[in-house]
Amino acid sequence: MVELESLSRHRLKKTLEVLASKEGRGTELISLYIPPERQIHEVMANLREEHGTASNIKSRTTRKNVQDAIERVMQRLKLFKQPPPTGLVIFCGAIPQNGLGSERMETYVLVPPKPINVYFYRCDSRFHIEPLMELFREKETYGIIIIDVNEATIATLQGRRMEVIKELTSGIPGKHRAGGQSARRFERIREAAVNDYFKRVGGHANEIFSQITDLKGIIIGGPGPTKYDFEKGEYLNYMLKGKIIATLDTSYVGRTGVKEIIEKSGEILRGVRYAEEKKIVQRFLYEIGHDTGMAAYGEDEVRRNLKEGLVDTLLLTERLNLTYFKFKCKTCGYSEDRILDNSEAAKIGGDTSQMQCPKCLNSTFTFEEKKDLQDMLIDEAEKSGVNVEIISTETEEGVMLKESFGGIAAVLRYRKTGQQNQV
Repeated sequence: MVELESLSRHRLKKTLEVLASKEGRGTELISLYIPPERQIHEVMANLREEHGTASNIKSRTTRKNVQDAIERVMQRLKLFKQPPPTGLVIFCGAIPQNGLGSERMETYVLVPPKPINVYFYRCDSRFHIEPLMELFREKETYGIIIIDVNEATIATLQGRRMEVIKELTSGIPGKHRAGGQSARRFERIREAAVNDYFKRVGGHANEIFSQITDLKGIIIGGPGPTKYDFEKGEYLNYMLKGKIIATLDTSYVGRTGVKEIIEKSGEILRGVRYAEEKKIVQRFLYEIGHDTGMAAYGEDEVRRNLKEGLVDTLLLTERLNLTYFKFKCKTCGYSEDRILDNSEAAKIGGDTSQMQCPKCLNSTFTFEEKKDLQDMLIDEAEKSGVNVEIISTETEEGVMLKESFGGIAAVLRYRKTGQQNQV
């Protein structure tokens, strides 16, 4: 089964990028947001009213374009008895293609991956995508405190983004007392230094975490017993203390300790994409590193395994930026597939008049098919019921997937041995 959340977010994001690039002439572009509880007949009544109001627009061209757009939106709404469970969003309007008079009516109907709670109608020179962009703001944030007797690090994990906010040193004297000091006096000095250190860490944590309105939880970690002493004390305010969800052992402090906490707390942070992506890519890297025959990478190898039904999980870099072309010569019939990055693909556009056939050398070499490579691979995966994971480049593993493996990889269901597939 395809991983719907990852895919739906990816596809919506690409669509929103297209919509953001659209500009109308005047205020001719309609944005309509319908929450799931809104009745379709109520929306239709509102649109009929807007259609009537548009008749007062002075510019004949603008008036016609706005009314045509409203009519198209109403036609689309007739296909729905009620909004989908997450709501419905429609964008429609006359988009100039090449100057005045070249407008073409374009309509986009979207079902958001998460429920929308706003009813919104706007006629403007652009499409209003802000409510949908809000869905991409990671709302769950975790606080992380890594502490030992020498130093402490305060960080946040929001979705995929880990950020170190504050790093402190303790100033606590070592356990070996200076000569001439009584053991009891030295211990009192050391205890006071520890208490002062914990207060400073707690004070910074209180200030940082109290400003995060959607703080999901706090994880405390570090080597040795210091973390437990800090947790048991009254150094965090009572509201934040109630948000501690785990206290974990780490081998390191500082930024390395923060990364170790994220890796160790996968179950706790299973809803955070950052940890999930690392685990997904690490599974692929394990298969490659141990030469199990259960992994593939590169466009040719992955597509071949997809066609043979061997792929369990397809991994794709979030912004692959590659285009697939199928070229064919109109003279000799020679054909070949090519993968070009989007900048090269843009140079070709629809003009292949200067392209020479590699076989007969005639300038009749043109493309029969052109597709975004990422979309093409996703379509092939969906047909086979393959899991699809869109991997960002905001983790070390994500960067490795893109730079070392071309952003296209797969974990296989079977290992191919001769003519037999073995589990």
